Amino acid sequence: MPEELKPLWTCPKCRHRFVTANLWHSCGRYSLADHFKEKDPIVRRLFDRFMVLVRRQGPVTMYPQKTRIVCMVRVRFAGATTRKHWLQVGLWLKRQAAHPALRRVEFIPPGEHLHYFKVERLADLDQAFALLLKEAYAIGTGRKGGKAGAGGMGSD
Repeated sequence: MPEELKPLWTCPKCRHRFVTANLWHSCGRYSLADHFKEKDPIVRRLFDRFMVLVRRQGPVTMYPQKTRIVCMVRVRFAGATTRKHWLQVGLWLKRQAAHPALRRVEFIPPGEHLHYFKVERLADLDQAFALLLKEAYAIGTGRKGGKAGAGGMGSD
């Protein structure tokens, strides 16, 4: 029998969805295009490729926020921050993973790991990265990858 998940709460001001009513957030509406102003064209190509990989996992909502762009199903499981010449990508995993583009892992007890990748080339978004993204997406659904917390990859 499929797991019953309660409906997401929608903020009446910004229309973003959350698993918990009135969860703190910055409540803003931002343009995706703003994230790519004054950035090298490769940054947009990297982001577009990243989003192709994200959307291959299944239905997803993408929210441009003030400082980053987040991807969520029930919670935020992945995000991207544009830099002048590269893209920082974050994934929420239940384990510490390895990848050539991985630059930092934050451990959040009892068993959450936020992984940050420095994506400089399309080749950084390889099959190994796609498999990690698949794990993160499962967490974002709130089902297979373990129970998803209230906020996912932090608030903005």
